[in-house]
Amino acid sequence: MKIKKASQSRLNTIDFSTLPFGTVFSDHMLICNYKDGKWGNVEILPYGPIEMNPGTQVLHYGQSVFEGMKAFKNTKNEMLIFRKYENFKRLNKSAVRLSIPEIPEDIFIKGLDELLALDSDWCKFEDGYSLYIRPFIFASAECVKASSSAEYKFIIITCPTKKYYGDSIDIVIEESFTRAAKGGVGFAKAAGNYAASFYPTKQANANGFHQVIWTDSIEHKYIEEAGTMNIWFRIGDKLITPELNDSILEGITRDSIIRLAEDSGINVEQRRVSVSEILNAYQSGELKEVFGTGTAVTVIPISSVTYRKDKMTIEALEDSLSIQLKQKLQAIQKGEVKDIYGWTHKAASTASII
Repeated sequence: MKIKKASQSRLNTIDFSTLPFGTVFSDHMLICNYKDGKWGNVEILPYGPIEMNPGTQVLHYGQSVFEGMKAFKNTKNEMLIFRKYENFKRLNKSAVRLSIPEIPEDIFIKGLDELLALDSDWCKFEDGYSLYIRPFIFASAECVKASSSAEYKFIIITCPTKKYYGDSIDIVIEESFTRAAKGGVGFAKAAGNYAASFYPTKQANANGFHQVIWTDSIEHKYIEEAGTMNIWFRIGDKLITPELNDSILEGITRDSIIRLAEDSGINVEQRRVSVSEILNAYQSGELKEVFGTGTAVTVIPISSVTYRKDKMTIEALEDSLSIQLKQKLQAIQKGEVKDIYGWTHKAASTASII
């Protein structure tokens, strides 16, 4: 592995108190190219532009997948990467669906460790801070034939981050547009999934909502996701989340919350959830909480859900499960409690820097 260190860090030029999400990048990036049927050598270079010709295939056919990950600092100033092996597996699952060659584990895991060790200072220990990690692969061959590319680039970049949203959000149930269809690529983190969601989300924003609840593509009767998050409902004494299918992303935060909830004695159900069930639960007073989970937001309470002209206002609870589970999750992520699940890994550097 070749590592070229930036001649001067940009760290001291950043105002972390006003940090916008996803627009400030750390000093270095990892790049690995796929050509002639194999992945080549890994390089870590100063963050900067990459060369791309107008005929680059990703620009024409959207053959691209990505991941979202986070790292946190503990009290010893060590960087803890959260569930990196699960993100590695999911990236390759997405890659297979998009006809992209899988990334070998040593390239992903060792490269990630090296990159994070090099940019460790960009991850702040203070409450609310983390380092967001974006691995992605895209078709890089120069060709406008509608076919799988012969060349690809694998890149990892990182961003220092604070909160994605405020303390809670308002959402609206979407009935016209569809995030993903059965048999499609909804389960994959394909770039095009997100591009297709921007227009209906922008319309929702214009009407005062932070995000939309996506429903099934056939009848728009069943709830699938909320914006870029998995969604949860506390009905009575049960915590319910839509069961996974090929149009729902298998969230790593979702899986973590399921484990933490079950181990806390909470009754968790993964099953099909209808819009009518949520309306009935609200009207009967049984709908206690609604929240979303995802890498960027961790766990975010939802303060209202609007369906057509009906607004369901969700009052904050003193015994909020979303807050309890978020605290437990973040305590593991920041190394404040023993990680009995083996979810966190320290970034360890082994390569020499030139």
